[in-house]
Amino acid sequence: MSDLNVLFSKQAFAFRPKVLEILAGYSRDHFLRDVGAGLTVGVVALSLCIGFGISSGVSPAAGLYAGVIGGFLVSALGGSRVQIGGPAGAFVGLIALVMAEYGLANLLLCTMMAGVILFLLGALRLGNLIKFVPHPVTTGFTCGIAITILMSQFRPFLGLQLEREPAEFLPKLVALIRALPTIDWPTLSLAALSLAILVFWPKRWSRVPGSIVAVAVGTVLVAGFDWPTETIGSKFGGIPQGLPTLVWPQFDWQNLGGLIRPAFTIAVLGAIESLLSAVVADGLIDDRHDSNQELMAQGAANFVSPLFGGMPVTGVIARTATNIRSGANSPVAGLVHALFLLLVLLVAAPLASDIPLATVAAVLVVVAVRMGEWEEFAVLRRRPRLDVAVFLATFALTVIFDLTVAVEVGMVLAAFAFIKRVADTTQVLAMTGEETAVGGPGHEPAADLPRGVVVYRVFGALLFGSAEKLEHVIRRAGGEARVVILHIGAVTAMDATALNRIESLHAKMRRRREQLILCGPHTQPYFLLEKAGFFDVLGRENVCADLGSALARARVLLAGPQVGASRLLA
Repeated sequence: MSDLNVLFSKQAFAFRPKVLEILAGYSRDHFLRDVGAGLTVGVVALSLCIGFGISSGVSPAAGLYAGVIGGFLVSALGGSRVQIGGPAGAFVGLIALVMAEYGLANLLLCTMMAGVILFLLGALRLGNLIKFVPHPVTTGFTCGIAITILMSQFRPFLGLQLEREPAEFLPKLVALIRALPTIDWPTLSLAALSLAILVFWPKRWSRVPGSIVAVAVGTVLVAGFDWPTETIGSKFGGIPQGLPTLVWPQFDWQNLGGLIRPAFTIAVLGAIESLLSAVVADGLIDDRHDSNQELMAQGAANFVSPLFGGMPVTGVIARTATNIRSGANSPVAGLVHALFLLLVLLVAAPLASDIPLATVAAVLVVVAVRMGEWEEFAVLRRRPRLDVAVFLATFALTVIFDLTVAVEVGMVLAAFAFIKRVADTTQVLAMTGEETAVGGPGHEPAADLPRGVVVYRVFGALLFGSAEKLEHVIRRAGGEARVVILHIGAVTAMDATALNRIESLHAKMRRRREQLILCGPHTQPYFLLEKAGFFDVLGRENVCADLGSALARARVLLAGPQVGASRLLA
């Protein structure tokens, strides 16, 4: 029992943040570099946190609170040296829909539930499961999210007058088209100027982030020249100055069941986004993150952030890359980034009231364009048709409905595509005795095949999608065949459906007083058949390690008075 406890403690609930590893040998030079990087990424994160808070339908303060609290916890508790946590564009559409259907209090509860899910995934060492989300699904919803963000910024970018902007894609599209005659030209001019700064500034002066220049220029035009456009102050009443207060969210217990699906989607999306960001960071700094520790940190951040009014948090690729390019070498840079955002809340919150929404919209338009993996559309003709179907379905469902439906349907379609591929690669072939040896289990020739013996070779995985290929063995077994050798030496995996088919084959042959010999089972198929007790039912003398011994056993059975008779009588 003690050995089991030691094993369990090593495999589960091992909590060791990356920040602890850098304490030894951490120098003043490292600290100065981290402070510089943290301040730089903090400046970049300022406009993004405000923008994602606005575009999600919550508030700019909710984005900043998430950047402060979530960003601090992700860096303090995470499994990556340079990961930056905070609000992300991936959550925009989902948060807006949850807000519209359940309200702010239930959105906060939903985020806390997602935090619990994320923490448990990491604590139970399930971080590697995220790699099983197929590429067409991730690229499909990433492009869909980018379209969702773009759609959410048309109104502030153009200055359209809308009494109510629907959350759903098609009603929103109709409403925006109908509102086109209300374009506000001063707002559009400012948005276009901000967009030009964002596009062209980095080409000449890359040391200063273009988003900060755009926000600064827009704010100066509004505050200094009284530019006629909507601002954070006029729309939301500004950003509260001071520390966020701890408030346990009020919610309706009747809605708790309905929050499970969006909570799970937030958790899965947050896990994918953060671990992809950590993988990118590993490649940039030649390091290796702890995916399970990272998920536990993400879980803690998403549980605590809503208690202070913050929105969902994840690891963000753009800010993490900025952190690395600015010289970060430890989680201290992420802590400094969070403290910088806190300083803005404490000191400079009133200044944020003059930030124009048109400039924020321009920032988010650039973010959306850059986050979308548009090159996937250009290579669709070169992709397998099943993968194209999964990608397009996930993309369309993300845009038209919501991310929850898109991920669910995308995963189901991807699973069916996987099943079909497994079924297509599984083969059941009859051996004629004329084969040549090509090496490997299941490929040896059946030399001197006795009359009355039929050999079938199985290649690939025998799972529920491909096990039906054994049906033709069941149908063809009989006639002149008195012994059927089922050669499964090249079977890599087997499930309960395949086991049932083999049991059915054996039962049918026993009724006809014929005999089944199983040849070459190993590893997973062997243990499955052993655990199911099939070897005892078949007779262990009829389980052979290779084709030669199987043929020798078949000759012994053929020499008997009647194959299978003694076993049936017994």
